[in-house]
Amino acid sequence: MTAAYTTQLVTDGRAFAEVAADWGRLYERCAAATPFQTHAWLHSWWLSYGRPGRLRLVLVREGAELVAAAPLMLRRGPVPTLVPLGGAISDYGDVLIDDERADRAAIALAEALSAAARTALIDFREVRPGGAVEYVYDRWSGPRRRMPDSLCLELPAVPMNELLSRLPSSKAQRVRAKLRKLGSLGVERHVVAPDQVGAALQRLLELHRLQWQGRNVTQEHLQTRFCEHLVRSVGPMVSSGDAVVTEFRLDGDVVAVDLTLLSRRLAGGYLYGAHPRLRERKADVAVMLLDACTQHTGDGGLGTLSLLRGNEPYKHHWRPEPVVNQRLLLARRRTAPLMSAVVADVAARRGAKEMLRRFRERTAGGGTDSDPAAPGGRGRYRIHGRPSGGRHSPSSTQSPMRGGEQPVEGDAAGTPVGAGGSDSTGGAGGSDSTGGGVGSSTRPKRADR
Repeated sequence: MTAAYTTQLVTDGRAFAEVAADWGRLYERCAAATPFQTHAWLHSWWLSYGRPGRLRLVLVREGAELVAAAPLMLRRGPVPTLVPLGGAISDYGDVLIDDERADRAAIALAEALSAAARTALIDFREVRPGGAVEYVYDRWSGPRRRMPDSLCLELPAVPMNELLSRLPSSKAQRVRAKLRKLGSLGVERHVVAPDQVGAALQRLLELHRLQWQGRNVTQEHLQTRFCEHLVRSVGPMVSSGDAVVTEFRLDGDVVAVDLTLLSRRLAGGYLYGAHPRLRERKADVAVMLLDACTQHTGDGGLGTLSLLRGNEPYKHHWRPEPVVNQRLLLARRRTAPLMSAVVADVAARRGAKEMLRRFRERTAGGGTDSDPAAPGGRGRYRIHGRPSGGRHSPSSTQSPMRGGEQPVEGDAAGTPVGAGGSDSTGGAGGSDSTGGGVGSSTRPKRADR
């Protein structure tokens, strides 16, 4: 006999910590999960950025077994909203649902979310296509809206030689020459052991600060809470195989440190720091980092090497595939007017952003191939020009927070409710409206990563 499903709303941070083992088992049974849905990442984020009384962790169990989980928090304001934990420093938002129980578990989770929302709107930002929360969206009985969010660029998770085969022969030859240059300089790669991750991440952030000295660095990357979050979360993730930290040494000195996050389906370069000495020695940091990342994706176990959010021109040198994240809004009948307000705000922001883009094109002659600026991406995979300074650097396509980033607000580390790009301007009825076009999200993005 199948055990009945039960639901639980967790609002206490200590209870969140205690569910770690159950969460980890569920994470392994959810193929769509990204590293940003691991317990280590989310609980650590909550410790650094959460506020007492705001946690809304919705759990679904079959007997004692956890079969679905939605990690949310309440954001107060003119539009009360339940938003995923992780905020602006996380590139994907989602829930966890057991693949073998997807239908029943999604129905139970949808009902529990509706009850937990009360008078708040549910706003899932940056949902990767195929995300588990789509099961909930499809079974949602109230008003709902689907809109495009940030654009991500993705490469196949194949060895470096196969990535080079995608390039024109002249570009591929230049990359091979850069790889030979790294070898002749004697740059050595070293994967950091779990017990050494904390010190390596401290070094990463020191190098990150150094490489962006005097430039428009993302201020959040310099904050103590961000450092504490990385050290606290990445150590366990390295132990579980959900992250890898790599040091690069030149003449015995650590001159670069890279953090790559891993899941069953994708690998994504999250953040790195590189000493200016590499540039002085004519080393191409972008090629060095991508080559290192392919060491963890080229065995056929992963499907995607994600350059994460951002549509910067330099990323297109590698001929990636564009993939648009989704924004899913879920409401009850009583909160339908809130959804209408958000959708209208999204449309207004998108229109204003398009007008600004056209004005800049007229006055400046179009965009530039800027320093790497992927909000979740490495901002580092460029073939021409000087080596990238960090995964996220200023770009005309970035939002204000990631270009000249404002400090992340403590309770959300996220974005205004109305941020995002969409053509959908309809009211919140019972229908499902999909916004047209890609549209660049105004969600805060890390500018210098």
